[in-house]
Amino acid sequence: MNPTPNDSDAPSSPVLDRESLRPDCGNCFALCCTALGFSRTADFAVDKPAGTPCRNLASDFSCTIHDSLRPRGFRGCTVFDCFGAGQHVSRNLFRGISWREEPATAGEMFPVFTIARQLHEMLWYLVEAGTRTFDPETGQRADHLRTVIEAALADTASVLSLDVGDLQARVRSVLLGVSEEVRSSYFATGDDHLDGALVPGADLMGRNLRSRSLCGADLRGAYLIAADLRDSDLSGTDLLGADLRNTRVHGADLSRALYLTQAQVNAAHGDASTLLPDDVGAPPHWCSTR
Repeated sequence: MNPTPNDSDAPSSPVLDRESLRPDCGNCFALCCTALGFSRTADFAVDKPAGTPCRNLASDFSCTIHDSLRPRGFRGCTVFDCFGAGQHVSRNLFRGISWREEPATAGEMFPVFTIARQLHEMLWYLVEAGTRTFDPETGQRADHLRTVIEAALADTASVLSLDVGDLQARVRSVLLGVSEEVRSSYFATGDDHLDGALVPGADLMGRNLRSRSLCGADLRGAYLIAADLRDSDLSGTDLLGADLRNTRVHGADLSRALYLTQAQVNAAHGDASTLLPDDVGAPPHWCSTR
């Protein structure tokens, strides 16, 4: 593992926004379609072992069924987000030389991508933590961790030797601290907590939470599969790792929710009336049907 720089001499992280953490499939060697595996489920029509190309992958690394993934049974592909790790690994770490041009690189490229994706996801959350905290020291901790992650992403050896578990624990500590700060500022009380039902990891599958103020609730890791959140206010709600598959968010205010990702939004169902953060967009499959 690379030496960890001291807080006093660590340079300011260049990742101060999320532009570099968005996937650019045109500059990637389809790493999500090759390095990762999946099993036949409602999200994937077939089984695919990790480290093998998807049967729908074209020779130029594009998807031959990109415009019909959902009706063809590949909903999971429309939800996945590499947080920009794909293009970084393809163009920077492997200098634009694909696993097809040099097949021997696949044995290193695919594991590097798997780890790099986790690191890019941490960066996504740390950017938000740094901007949402009220404590300058916490902001400095978030900036320091971004710098540590970016240093590790500089070459493949650093990525593969990184103690990811230790880093995740350090990032998690910052994220939880910021979450407590932000949520407490909303003074959520009474009905908003639904008699203690709104807790981290809660099973809220199919729950009717329509038209409620959920401001400041801690739904970290909660199961909100097929829950009804239409017209609800989730300002200051911690959604870190929450499962939003088929969650109905039409008319909901998610614009100030904590730790919301594009993948979570892609998994949900909403429409033009759903309010989202500036750096998260409405997916193409959303429609006006409630």
